[in-house]
Amino acid sequence: MTTPEAEHSQSDRTQAEDPRPQGAGDAHAQDDPAEAAAPEAQARPEERLERAVRAAEQALIEFEIAVETFRIEVENFSRLHHQRLGPMYSRLDELDAQIAEAVAARTGDLEDIRKADEARARVMPMPGVEELFHGWMDSEGLFPEAVAMLTDQPVRPPQRVRPSDEARRLYRELARKAHPDLAQDEDERRRRDEFISRVNVAYSRGDEALLRELSDEWAAGPVPKEWKPSRSEELYARLEWLAQRKELLTLVAHELEESAIGAMLKMAPEDPDQLLEEVAEQLLAQVEEREKELARLVGQDRS
Repeated sequence: MTTPEAEHSQSDRTQAEDPRPQGAGDAHAQDDPAEAAAPEAQARPEERLERAVRAAEQALIEFEIAVETFRIEVENFSRLHHQRLGPMYSRLDELDAQIAEAVAARTGDLEDIRKADEARARVMPMPGVEELFHGWMDSEGLFPEAVAMLTDQPVRPPQRVRPSDEARRLYRELARKAHPDLAQDEDERRRRDEFISRVNVAYSRGDEALLRELSDEWAAGPVPKEWKPSRSEELYARLEWLAQRKELLTLVAHELEESAIGAMLKMAPEDPDQLLEEVAEQLLAQVEEREKELARLVGQDRS
């Protein structure tokens, strides 16, 4: 015969094995796996997105490293190229100008004179803006003193502003309404501090129109809080940004590869120094040819 204690003990064991509330039927038992699987199924797309974002971030980092490495190589090679070959290019330009001038002096032809002027212009360095205008302007534009002189205005500090009666009224009204001491919490105090700072600037300028705009802004109330995207939306936005960044880096890499220095590096990636030596030999040969041609023209003029 089963005692109540044994029945109670059996009931405890049954509840321990099945933690569902008592009275749950078979239908509930069939629903449980679906309910347990539902959160897992909901989490899976987000987890996949997170893995995709991490993989894309890692790939982008590697791509950025490769592009930056190539950019540094191009810059270093360009500097070396300029140091070693720049004087030869300059010598070639000077010889071209002298040859063109010698031809123009012999023929007197207007077209030859134009070509000689162009060749000489390529040799002469372009003066900077500051050198051209001698303190009148810089790369940003005319200096204030120069503007005043060009418009026949005396150079003087700005006059003090005396706000109008309407500006004073608007200022007092805004100061009473928006004073930071009226704030109920720190966020509101910061908002009021920022707003009153703008009011003070407008009043110091006597800007009546801006004070009216600020009055309307305050009457409209605080800007509602920004909408915060969900985690999935943030991940999608991150993936989109990563894709755009990769496209930009691809363009940068393409421009580097298609540049003159980049193209030279691609021709001899393992031994760029040897390539410089070969280019230097070619330039020296061109210099010798130009010098012979110039000597021939000068010799003809003397004879």
